[in-house]
Amino acid sequence: MFRIAHISDLHCGSPYFVPDLLERALLEINELEPRIVICSGDLTAFGFKQEYAEAKEYLDRLACEHLVVVPGNHDSRNVGYIHFEEHFGERNPVLHVDGVSVVAVDSSEPDLDHGHIGRSRYAWIREQFEPEATFRIFVLHHHLLPVPGTGRERNVVYDAGDALEALQRAGVNLVLSGHKHVPYAWRLESLFVVNAGTVSTLRLRGHTRPCYNVVEIDGRHVDVWRKYPFHDQERIIQFSVDTLEYEKYTARIEDEVSSTRR
Repeated sequence: MFRIAHISDLHCGSPYFVPDLLERALLEINELEPRIVICSGDLTAFGFKQEYAEAKEYLDRLACEHLVVVPGNHDSRNVGYIHFEEHFGERNPVLHVDGVSVVAVDSSEPDLDHGHIGRSRYAWIREQFEPEATFRIFVLHHHLLPVPGTGRERNVVYDAGDALEALQRAGVNLVLSGHKHVPYAWRLESLFVVNAGTVSTLRLRGHTRPCYNVVEIDGRHVDVWRKYPFHDQERIIQFSVDTLEYEKYTARIEDEVSSTRR
């Protein structure tokens, strides 16, 4: 079992930030002993130095050896990407661990909410995925597909169509992102796309709850779980890397779970 924890949208410094939620999530993640922890952006509220220091203090509590972090649109406000590099290093990290390749990009633009990858990076992304791997994961903050339940769509990555085509050609199996604080999952041809909610704020839409995701890779079978700090968990989606058959689970408002087989 190769386990990956995926957290997003911490928003340290926000009036809606709840320290207990993040502390509990980090404790639960350490108990799970994942091989990789991925944080897909918006560590801060406004990109200020003190907010980055707080986020770094929290993430330093993770016992996991491999941490992959990218900035989000909030992190790039007020020239915050400089503080990101000081605390977390490379804004486009790449990791290869036991046949699992993770390529992450900074999709943010300074002081803008929209996302962008850019044609100049497509070849670079493909090169990073060239080493032999059994499973390939692409990480960004912004989402490549509109998320249901988030209102009028304004923040999909500007070059989402071309980016998705580039990822499919690179043999990517799974895309992980955050941004809208609403968790969701899709299958798009050979790609599976999983969006995380906010792990530690009360900036919530509708009946969503603070949560994070756990990806479990067992051979050629993958399960993605949504976990709620202090509470329960539910499977979001499971799929086969080889056949692409999948079963997707939808959390209803009353917290009942229904599934539809594809």
